Amino acid sequence: MHIATKSSKIDISTEEKLEQFTKNLSQKIKKGDIFFLFGEMGVGKTTFVKYLINNLQLKFNESNTEVTSPTFNIMNEYHIGDLLVKHYDLYRLKVADELNDLNLFEDNKDEIVFIEWPQIIKEVPKKVTKLYFEYENNFENRHVKITE
Repeated sequence: MHIATKSSKIDISTEEKLEQFTKNLSQKIKKGDIFFLFGEMGVGKTTFVKYLINNLQLKFNESNTEVTSPTFNIMNEYHIGDLLVKHYDLYRLKVADELNDLNLFEDNKDEIVFIEWPQIIKEVPKKVTKLYFEYENNFENRHVKITE
């Protein structure tokens, strides 16, 4: 999925800017897409996924559902139209062996996968879009950098 130039930097300092970014992205996203979300706690990774899922629900004329962080249960699933969206949060995992039971990349051609805290993953699939969420100006502003 091509959503950015080699390394775009997008301002997401306000909720409106983040929501507009996810609205644009929801028009380009497709089955089989995998996203790695990097960034400090509180920088907007889960909020990004929430807005994106809600935009996909609107696209399929479905009601918005509550999208919560999967920190404690590791993965949340959302069925949207003919899509299955999986949202992982690997923050609590300490060793790569803990990933074995999650089947992160097995048969995901009909899914869209978002993974927060992917640093623990040793074998990265070939086609992954990486989003780096960052603070700037003493936490006053935020942006996301995209690499594919």
